[in-house]
Amino acid sequence: MKRRGMAALAASVALLAGGCTRVALGIANGGVAPPDAAATYAPGLALDIYRPRDADKAPVVVFFYGGGWTSGARADYRFVGRRLADAGMLAIVADYRLFPEATFPGFVEDGATAVAWARRHAAEHGGDPARVYVAGHSAGAQIAALLGTDARYLRAQGLQPRDLAGVIGLSGPYDFVIDEALAPIFGPRTRWPDAQPLAFVDGDEPPFLLIHGDADRRVEARDSRQLAEALQARGEQARLLMLEGAGHTAPLVALYAPGREPRVLDAIRAFTGAR
Repeated sequence: MKRRGMAALAASVALLAGGCTRVALGIANGGVAPPDAAATYAPGLALDIYRPRDADKAPVVVFFYGGGWTSGARADYRFVGRRLADAGMLAIVADYRLFPEATFPGFVEDGATAVAWARRHAAEHGGDPARVYVAGHSAGAQIAALLGTDARYLRAQGLQPRDLAGVIGLSGPYDFVIDEALAPIFGPRTRWPDAQPLAFVDGDEPPFLLIHGDADRRVEARDSRQLAEALQARGEQARLLMLEGAGHTAPLVALYAPGREPRVLDAIRAFTGAR
């Protein structure tokens, strides 16, 4: 890589590691090919589709971005969709309603609707409807984990958690404190326990892959540890990959620049069976 390219890579990594600002995400998406297709999956909500080169019954990954349930857009995560596609997956990056347009559980319901769309339409884009995974970073990981643990959301779409091939959680909050800042997002206090994926582990979950930096100061690494332990105690398949000395955005940095931490993309490929 030329010196200018190396400098751009270093700057992008530094910005991403410091937090998922629009500037950092914009730089990360520089030169990344646009999605291969886009579709509306619910009124006012769309998703982007990234096809792998060998689009023949490829595993499907529906990805939900983070942003504290208040910010984010699918276009900001083009680099994630393209990286997963290049690694052999049919990647779908879905928008969902954000606060204040929606409060909990509206964004989780949107996630379930996106999954149902993916199952119906995966084959049209070279994906395998029987191998649909949900994934997310930070707030998006909470959405993905609830889809895999609380059966109510997929049931409303005629599905169940074990219809998912698996759940991939990156730096996710699974048993978190709802403070004054989050209270408006999660509504009445009586509803707060329903926001915790850990509370719904009961033995009917699909396999989980949980990736977390052990120096994460935004979402405690114990969230991933506790969820993995709870799933394993119920006899469910759960793999935990802890990134030593890494912070909150480390899994995203690893997708942007796999050479910095190849274990992340390697683990996702192994988990999904991507070729």
